Amino acid sequence: MKTEEEERLIAHAVTRLSVKYPSISADVVADAVASAHAHFDGHKVRDFVPLLVERMAGEKLSSLVAS
Repeated sequence: MKTEEEERLIAHAVTRLSVKYPSISADVVADAVASAHAHFDGHKVRDFVPLLVERMAGEKLSSLVAS
């Protein structure tokens, strides 16, 4: 179950990734984070989801910048 704390941490991840990848629009960053976050839907253990989401989204955004 997603918690308010998880949602807050996901929002911070969007902000951090937007700063890290300024050449990518905020909508694309938000979509990458949302896609990564959806990957963990249904998982019971949520402790590290925000960290994993930020890493997954960051990898996707990094590949966009490289191409």
